[in-house]
Amino acid sequence: MFRSLEAKWFVAIAFVFGLFMEILDMTVLNTALPAIGRDFGMDTGALQYPITAYLVSLAVFIPASGWVGDRFGTKRTFAAALAVFTGASALAGAANSMEMLIVARVLQGVGGGMMTPVGTTMLFRAFPVEERAKASSVLAIPTMIAPALGPVLGGWLTDNYSWRWIFYLNLPIGLLGLLFTLAFVPEQRTATVGRFDVPGFLLGGAGLASLLVGLERIAAHGLGDGMTRLALVAGLALLALFTLVELRVKEPLLDLRLLRNKYYRAGNIAVFVSTGALMGVLFLFPLMLQQVRGLDATHSGLTTVAQVLGMFVIMPMGGRIYPALGPRYMMALGFTVISVTIGSMLFVDYDSSLWLFRAQLFLMGIGMGLTVVPSQAATFETISGPDTANASALFSTTRQIASAAGVALMSTVLSHRLDSQLAGVSDATADALKHAAFNGYQETFMVSLAFAVIGIAFAFVFRKTVSYRIDGSGGGAGSPAPVQELAPEPALAH
Repeated sequence: MFRSLEAKWFVAIAFVFGLFMEILDMTVLNTALPAIGRDFGMDTGALQYPITAYLVSLAVFIPASGWVGDRFGTKRTFAAALAVFTGASALAGAANSMEMLIVARVLQGVGGGMMTPVGTTMLFRAFPVEERAKASSVLAIPTMIAPALGPVLGGWLTDNYSWRWIFYLNLPIGLLGLLFTLAFVPEQRTATVGRFDVPGFLLGGAGLASLLVGLERIAAHGLGDGMTRLALVAGLALLALFTLVELRVKEPLLDLRLLRNKYYRAGNIAVFVSTGALMGVLFLFPLMLQQVRGLDATHSGLTTVAQVLGMFVIMPMGGRIYPALGPRYMMALGFTVISVTIGSMLFVDYDSSLWLFRAQLFLMGIGMGLTVVPSQAATFETISGPDTANASALFSTTRQIASAAGVALMSTVLSHRLDSQLAGVSDATADALKHAAFNGYQETFMVSLAFAVIGIAFAFVFRKTVSYRIDGSGGGAGSPAPVQELAPEPALAH
């Protein structure tokens, strides 16, 4: 069966294994933390350590992923990352102490920090420029399914079996992905690789780790917490120093000069905005359904899965819509659908039909599907093969910061709006309290609306049409022929 597929689809399938496993792992842990605390006799404050350990490790290794993939080969690096992540998952499931669990999470971060950016590099090198919309559609499958499935699956496994199964769940996925990668994925390697940028690695890793820890702490402790502010300030200061160093060295770990390319720069901003909006909604909706509507984790998940269904409807058409509409109008349409959908949340009440909420999430999924394809395909259209690894690492860094920032911002705003709404309730009946709490959630959803409106504006930075045309004279998909007025920007100096 597999032998009839082209090599590029082998790469896509392998990457789906890794990306799905990593995102699923990130979303199932929160539901299991109380059970882990009971087993290890840890207080609530200590339960943050497994999450923080993963974030720090992830942050350190994402920037280095481009160099490692080019130096040792993307297939070899991706397979090693899969093996490390899978083995660390087994170690986490077997952990008999919090210390052992933290070590396992650090190792998972090493694998995860390499897996996603290197997988992205493989994907965009395997697919020619005119088919990168198809490649982006592939990425959207695990990106949408895993966050929707994770909380439900994590709660169900913890309640009915053990929290250890949220980690053991990775084993069959990781092993299948590893075997598939070794058997079918072709190797890719850059002919010349520069020296490893040690100062960039230390500054970038420390700065990104501090920033992500600070953003993560906002959700639990708020901006008033001294350690949270210290982590945020230290992270921003280190990243500023990292930027100065990377712009001066000949062979930087992350080539920030790629951001001079306005299309690549706009794509990073677009993915930051869309990821922030997406993660904000995925964070808020389950909380609202459970805390205000009183649904359990399982039924909450069965409601939010409507967003995934919306993605499934639109994603198979993404590869055809992209060249027809062009990146500018496809992205603008996607952000407009998201804006209208979030705006419609102002006109429902907490006791409205769940089918109305599902319809909103379904439309949100369609909007997200319309933004995912152009934000990734157009971003990499003007990136040359040798720069793909560096561009993928930087792109993954942007997405990781956006995920943490989106959740941190939403949790902070939600806390303030709930306090404000509940403080204004004079008649403390159950119905009045639910109305007030729902109003707080509605006001917080407006942050996601702001993200989406910003996305509409940035969509107009992109080209109206794709930067290639399909040559119909040959067989198959054809080859890209340059369109003079849409020629890529000049290659950047290194």
